[in-house]
Amino acid sequence: MIAFESVTVRYDSVPALSDLTERIGSGEWVGLIGPNGAGKTTLLRAVARLVAHEGEISVDGVRVSSLSPKHLARLVAYVPQQPELPPDMTVGQYVLLGRTPHIGYFGFESPEDRRVCGDLLVSLDLATMAERRLSTLSGGELQRLVLARALAQQAPVLLLDEPTSALDLGRRVEALELVDELRRERGLTVLSALHDLTLAGQFADRLILLGEGRAVSIGKPDEVLTEEALGRHFGASVRVMRSDAGDLIVIPQRVR
Repeated sequence: MIAFESVTVRYDSVPALSDLTERIGSGEWVGLIGPNGAGKTTLLRAVARLVAHEGEISVDGVRVSSLSPKHLARLVAYVPQQPELPPDMTVGQYVLLGRTPHIGYFGFESPEDRRVCGDLLVSLDLATMAERRLSTLSGGELQRLVLARALAQQAPVLLLDEPTSALDLGRRVEALELVDELRRERGLTVLSALHDLTLAGQFADRLILLGEGRAVSIGKPDEVLTEEALGRHFGASVRVMRSDAGDLIVIPQRVR
């Protein structure tokens, strides 16, 4: 579904991402991990064509550089770490923004656009909030709302940049469970930057560990989340263990 061929991104001639070649299969969830500045957000923004890149990025066999913004938005939905949330906009109005790639030249939402958004509000437990202003919503409600807007695009690829960074622990798990449920229901391909390594290991099918703009390890969570690799690239002492249920747990350790 997503193919990277020798992808490099430079900021003022300095590489932020270097020579990435990888393929992400349809319906797969791949997590991007790595220290701050490793290139996670840069990679997501390159797929969304928000930064220029060298090499080739293809979605469903089509190079993103060849697509119009509207066509790209029908293939890729991008949720930044800090999305714009106009405080006076209502929940219903905000979700309808996700239909922009499907709205014709006359600029009016169709009954189908409203049906898609109405169904999403119901499935994400937001229907009773349709007339509420964004300034009145809690963090968890806003998280679901941002997802609803992205899903309204009906794009097969979902890009998430640190989708749980502003949430407490319980809400983090709840948000990722929701993403996983929607991925399976809708056959979505998910590429997400995740700072919580334990949750990354529990939810993603595969992980890409980035270090200084390069992919230093790619594989299943138990292949990437090793004490040696995490210690080397994060500059921290960690223990990697398994819970009684078999889930990977990454525990930072104090350096005495």
